[in-house]
Order: sequence, then structure tokens, then C-alpha cells
Amino acid sequence: MTHFSRREFLKLSGLAATGLAFRPWQHNRMLADTSDAPLLGRVTEGAINVRSAPDITAPEVGKLYEDQLVPWLREVVGRNIYRRNQRFVETPQGYIWSPLLQPVRDLPQEPVTELYETSLGPGMWVEVSVPWVDVRLENRVPYGPYVKYRIETLKMPPRLFHNQILWVDQISTDANGQVWYRINERFGYGDILWGPAEAFRRITPEEVAPITPEIDDKHILVNVYRQTLSCFEEGREVFYCRASTGDESHGADAATPVGDHLRVFRKMMSAHMSGGTTTGGWDLTGVGFTALFATGGYAIHSTFWHNNYGEKSSRGCVNVKPEDAKWIWRWTRPAVGYDPGDITVTDFSGTNIRVVES
Repeated sequence: MTHFSRREFLKLSGLAATGLAFRPWQHNRMLADTSDAPLLGRVTEGAINVRSAPDITAPEVGKLYEDQLVPWLREVVGRNIYRRNQRFVETPQGYIWSPLLQPVRDLPQEPVTELYETSLGPGMWVEVSVPWVDVRLENRVPYGPYVKYRIETLKMPPRLFHNQILWVDQISTDANGQVWYRINERFGYGDILWGPAEAFRRITPEEVAPITPEIDDKHILVNVYRQTLSCFEEGREVFYCRASTGDESHGADAATPVGDHLRVFRKMMSAHMSGGTTTGGWDLTGVGFTALFATGGYAIHSTFWHNNYGEKSSRGCVNVKPEDAKWIWRWTRPAVGYDPGDITVTDFSGTNIRVVES
């Protein structure tokens, strides 16, 4: 564990002075006290409506803005005549169409002071365990599109979100005793970030150990029509979840490829995904538990930017909930563990992925 120099400390002191100290997201809880809520909803779009009933045509009773938090009381079946997804979230203020709220928890962590010794050097995988956290850029000039946009256009620091998976390679403490983790993406644009340690949960090797690695007969069935994913061992279904596959309205290459002979050929605990055009692109860091199965970047992976499972909404990948992505990643072949958290195979040993349209 290292200590910051005076110059580095002043930078971080400035970060704290601008509202980026521990638990800054609390300043964005504008509608209700969410401190005791076991589950919260984070708004994932610029502005959304709160309605009096779980019906998209019900009267508006309020409005929420991006990254605001509300207590998540329960999810109910409602009515959205324009979309396939009919789920709504009940909050103390009213009802919100569920795809617009990321389910999150506020679980600050006790900082760790020692990193694991790995084949990549000292480091550890972490998961963002709070709704969101603002971080500081170490490099003088931002490289990635998202970081550039936050700093140069919005004049705001980069922000990380609940369930993102990241690699930490340094731990430091400032003069006030605040512990900071250095986030160094293995497959990103090269941006180095520092974040308060309390916002990140250390992932242990045991929790990502392969599931039934001794069984060879495994395959996954993705049903594009039903928007579901099932895992089979020796012909028996052992796992099922809702999914969100490629939405063709995003473009001709946005449909999830259909076929019987697709296979997992690369797995990463954390991936950086970007694409599209300058005005209509995306740049996503820390995409957890990614399993690539077709050339062109098509993968099964965790999602933190929407909650629209059961309806097409991706750019071609198979989006699933973070906990589902984690299980699938551990279960699929090729088996890979915490160290190095990344594997590529060139043969046909990866788990077969069958994508059907009906």
C-alpha cells in the first residue's frame, strides 16, 4: 500500500471539495429518503415520467432525471401499449416503466489494504457496490469517448455504475486517511481512474470459480422470439433467465446472429465495448462477465445501462442481468478463473450457443 504525495493529495482534496467524496450519490436523492431502502432504482435515461398507476397512459405525477435514485418497492405487471415489456416499478411517488430503472443497492465496503498476487502482477477484480460513484482521471488528457464526453462536454468527472466490473492495480491513502483504488482497464482506451475504496466490493477467486467444469456436454439455447436463455447439461435444463437480444432498428448488423453452431471462444471478466458513429455511438467500460460467441463482437454479457430484459434492445449481443451473466460465465466452457479472468480458444471446445428465432 502506498501514500499520495502532497501534489496528488491536493488533486484528490479538490475532488472531494467539488462533491466527489464518499457517497456523493446521496446528493441526488431528490424525491425521498432512500437510506433504508434495501433496493433502489437508478434512472438510466435523461428524463422519465412517474405515473399514478402502472399504465403508460396514466396521469403523470412527477418526473425524474438521469442517475436520480428512488426506493424500489416492488415490480408489478402493468400496461404499456407501445412496448412488449409490461413491467413497472412501484415507488413511493408512483409507477415507473421498469426498463428505465436499473435495480441497484447502496452497499459501501470496508477498504482492503493488500492486493492479490496474480500472473498480471498485484491486483484484484472489484464490482461497484453503490448506485454510482464519480472518479478522478489520472492521465492529463482523456482517451476514451465516454471519459472525454464527461470531462470536456459535460464538465463533470467520469462516473462508474453499480455492477460494473473493474481491475484495480494500486491502493493509496491520502492525508485524511481516505483509501483510494486505482482502476486500470486491461482492454480499454488507456484511461487510469482513481475512486474511493468504499464504493467497490472486492471479488474473491472462490465466487467466480467454474461451475461443473468436469461436464463436457453443455449448450445454451437463446430464443430471440421469446427473449429467453436456457443452459443445458447432458440434455437437462439447469438454468433459465430472461434476455435482451439485438434490436434490428439499430441497424442491419444489430440483430443477434442466428445459428446452431456458434461457440464461446473468448471469456472476459470485464470488457470494454464501444462502437457506432460519433453522434450515435456507445462506449461502455467495465461490462462484466462477457462470453463472446460470434465474430463481430457478439457476446452474452452483464448489463448496467438498462433493465429491459424480455424485449430486444441491444446492438446484437445477448444482454442479461448481472447475476445471470455471472452464473453463465462461470458455467460455460472454456473454464477460466479469477487469474487471469480472460481466456481465448481457437478450437471447438467452447460451449455451443444455439440462437433460434422461434
